[in-house]
Amino acid sequence: MERLRQTLGSARAYKKSAPVAEYAGCRVMRGRIRVTLSVACVAAMIAAAAAVVHAQIWRGGYGFYGVPKHATKTTFAGAFNHCRLMFMSDHREKRGWSTDYPGADINFSVRLGELTRTRITKDKTGDPDYITVAATEPSLFMCPYILVEDGGSARFSDEEVLKLREYLEKGGFLFVSDYWGTRAGEQWDEEIGRVLPPEKYPIVDLPFTHPLWQMMYTVKEVRQMASIQFWRRSGGGISERGEDSSVVEVKAIADSHGRLMVVMIHNSDIPDGWEREAEDPQYFYKFSPDAYAVGINVVLYALTH
Repeated sequence: MERLRQTLGSARAYKKSAPVAEYAGCRVMRGRIRVTLSVACVAAMIAAAAAVVHAQIWRGGYGFYGVPKHATKTTFAGAFNHCRLMFMSDHREKRGWSTDYPGADINFSVRLGELTRTRITKDKTGDPDYITVAATEPSLFMCPYILVEDGGSARFSDEEVLKLREYLEKGGFLFVSDYWGTRAGEQWDEEIGRVLPPEKYPIVDLPFTHPLWQMMYTVKEVRQMASIQFWRRSGGGISERGEDSSVVEVKAIADSHGRLMVVMIHNSDIPDGWEREAEDPQYFYKFSPDAYAVGINVVLYALTH
């Protein structure tokens, strides 16, 4: 763990007498300015971390269906809890709300704590205290960031629509990923449009000049990432719906002050790069560094805006 801390120290402390440092072969400016790193540096840092056996990293999820993990009286202890939205699906795309759960939630929490100064809430076993939350639960309003996966199969009740709107207008944030193709894209746009009416809250393209993409890592594009199962089955393919999902769409919804409330990555499976990092070295090097760079920038934006 000491080697891990030293390798991943670029996001933690700085020395006023040394404005430039080197970590895992990456030169990093340090001082009163925010640290920004290239995605290439993410690969070096996480690769070094992956070489260290870490009990908390989820190391496999084949055939596993996680049960909901609801908040308790001791869940929110002043540090970060990864929150995932539960919802009803009206058809099968992947596994509904539980796609990539809980491996993505565990691994992302571990890496967020290692790669940034974000404190992670731990459970009694020392693992990240991630939770699942329904839109109608009071704990929704304790989550500054919520992950939505397979949202293209979601159908919200009228009550869920009202609660999600209240949550987002009060400062909440949704990160939506891993929904593929025309049908899923249109269904998610329809459902989030019920939550945030497009005449007031239009869906817009999110340019890579937006500050979100420079929060910690410099992200110049969001690459298409397939699930590990599709990638293996197709011999390295990355578009899970073929021509119908060949283009990655990065969109967002902002409030009247310009604060992003929803960030949506259509036709790319960002969380699988978190969940599957320990299962296949080729998959890790191809997808995980970019997946973590995107996820960490998104979360840091959500926590600071």
